[in-house]
Amino acid sequence: MKRREFLKTSALIAAATSTSGVAQATTLLDPDRQALAGNSPESRPSEALLASAPMLQNFAETSVGVAFAVGDMANGYVIYGTKPDLSDGRKVMCGGYRTTDISDRVIQVRLTGLLPSTTYYYRIGADRIAYKGGYNMKIVGHEEDEHIYSFVTAGDNTRAHFCVINDTHVQWVPFGRAVEKIEELRPTCVVWNGDASNVEETIEAQTRIFLTPDISRKDYAARIPYLFCPGNHDSRGMANRHLERIWMYRQPEERLSRDWDLGRNFAVRMGDMAMIGLDTAEDKLDTNPIFAGLFNSAAYREAQVDWLRSALSRPEIAKAPYLVAFCHIPLFDPDPKRNPGDVAPDDKDPQYDTDFAMWQRTCARMWCPLLEKAGCQLIITAHQHHYRYDAPTAERPWAQIVGGGPEHAADTSNNSPEQFPTVIEGLVEEGHLKVTIHNLRTGKIQAVHTFEPRKKKFLKAKI
Repeated sequence: MKRREFLKTSALIAAATSTSGVAQATTLLDPDRQALAGNSPESRPSEALLASAPMLQNFAETSVGVAFAVGDMANGYVIYGTKPDLSDGRKVMCGGYRTTDISDRVIQVRLTGLLPSTTYYYRIGADRIAYKGGYNMKIVGHEEDEHIYSFVTAGDNTRAHFCVINDTHVQWVPFGRAVEKIEELRPTCVVWNGDASNVEETIEAQTRIFLTPDISRKDYAARIPYLFCPGNHDSRGMANRHLERIWMYRQPEERLSRDWDLGRNFAVRMGDMAMIGLDTAEDKLDTNPIFAGLFNSAAYREAQVDWLRSALSRPEIAKAPYLVAFCHIPLFDPDPKRNPGDVAPDDKDPQYDTDFAMWQRTCARMWCPLLEKAGCQLIITAHQHHYRYDAPTAERPWAQIVGGGPEHAADTSNNSPEQFPTVIEGLVEEGHLKVTIHNLRTGKIQAVHTFEPRKKKFLKAKI
């Protein structure tokens, strides 16, 4: 099944199983109305208050996010410390300084002021809240997770070991296999390289994707932090327009005011490796009539140029022996028939085989000169649902790995041996970066690529 047919089929299945569709999405536009609806102490008494295991999001050297689902109106928190029994535990509430957050779906807590390359232990908890108005609210119950989880912050002394998944598209068989492979490999972190979604209209659908997926390992992200490079599908649908309600931004103090809306871009030092996360946004132009002028991807891509220049100039990033970048849509394609994403106004041209971007020439022209000047060795991408390795050349000094898609994950007939889901593993050991491509269809290693450290001239380059 080709990528386009696969996505159409997935979308039809999602539409058929949705009971309310866009009607439910209207609650996202009026959170106060949602807060007041059905939130008496008896509103959902049979449901557990803690409705999922925690998910570690957007980790960095001195911060990490913790998100979890709740089954009723609640106020959540995280207790964390450096001792396994949490005897030194500190409690951090959801929300900001003025008020705590209240939600009947998702709780988000951002832990800041952490130490780099340090193991922390934590547990989650929540208070059940009866809310009937600004002067009529009370706590009517309490739940705290019996499990104590742990994670390691990024930093110079953290093990340089990552995994990448991509284009999971709410397909539980390949996603479940990816999670089991990641559990086996036990990396320091995982990069979810876009298209976790199809078209999501409700926060309930988003919650199922990230916090309560239909897989056996429910705590899949409770100990291994995830980073997220959104794909084009992750901005489609009313709920996905507010993805930060399920996948949190970094706190304001963690980014410049200039970069206020770049809360998921990341520049993380992990051992001898620096990791850069970029967002290629939509695979169609803002001028395409299908989007009715309601997308602003062009300005978003351009805003990331100054962010990238600053990120590459940070001392801990500039001095790392290895520099790896991640984004959803490829920044190069050897096939001249592949649509480069800049065919104005509506993406259509008979010389190309699709009416959407198969790679992103605009992003490549803006971002790659900076990455090349910094000596980036590898860019890991996704989107095409087909594993490919593009070796570096004299004109393009960086390698590109394109991750495979979810099609044919359960197919044992071998009728489509070139299509399979992947887990891409990167590990620095014995002075080299080894990148292993795990084929989730066969359970075997598809390929191994090795990279040398950046040359000293790149470590001193002014970006």
